[in-house]
Amino acid sequence: MKKTSSIVTLVIVACVLLTVGFACGNSETAKTTDNKSTSATTSPATSSTAKTESTPKPAPKDLAGNYSATGKNAGGGGNYEANLIVTKRDDVYQFSWDSKGKQYDGVGVQIDDKVAVSFTDGTNGKGCGVQLYKINSDGSLEGKSGYWGKNQGETEKATRTSGSDLEGEYDIEGKNPDGDRYTGKLSVKKDGEGYKFSWTGQSNFDGFGIKQGDSVSVGFGGKQCGFVAYEVKSDGTLDGKWGGQGSTEFGTETAKKK
Repeated sequence: MKKTSSIVTLVIVACVLLTVGFACGNSETAKTTDNKSTSATTSPATSSTAKTESTPKPAPKDLAGNYSATGKNAGGGGNYEANLIVTKRDDVYQFSWDSKGKQYDGVGVQIDDKVAVSFTDGTNGKGCGVQLYKINSDGSLEGKSGYWGKNQGETEKATRTSGSDLEGEYDIEGKNPDGDRYTGKLSVKKDGEGYKFSWTGQSNFDGFGIKQGDSVSVGFGGKQCGFVAYEVKSDGTLDGKWGGQGSTEFGTETAKKK
């Protein structure tokens, strides 16, 4: 009986060991399964977090309104104050200044937070036009233009065929305010603190403008037409530089909505 008891004891011990081993094996399997389950659960989340969606640009601020403008004339010409009224005209804006009875009027176009205006003396800006280009990474220019007295804007793209930076020769194609398509050539040359633009094609004319970051604002229509290149600040303030054809220096202007 003692021998049999020993055998029974051994059998019991073996069974206990087998049971414990089986339980441990199941426990380890459960951990492995849990780990895989956790990995499968968190992987999509990690993947989702890794994906970033581009934030769409906010719509441009409406420029229309009444502004108090202060500025400085180029070349030590002194400071000035003016009342500025900006009126929406479909695709373009009309800009009208009154500085102590001296009046100026012009046309403006907007792309994102940049605004370009062409203006002249008097109560209308007849004959003046403005072009606002965005400078693309490949050196091409793409933008819109406006003409005083026309409420529809014009679109244009200029592809550079030679040159570097902004200077060079370009092939242009666009659509005028009447909806007709056109092609032509554009030459851009540095001139003082600005750039001279010469368009040839269905019509030939020159303009003068200023580069600011990845944009360039150009006024055209003759020497009587000046230009302003504004940046629209987050609070709606217009912060700009202005001049005319052949300017070697630029004036500055800040316009705040009343």
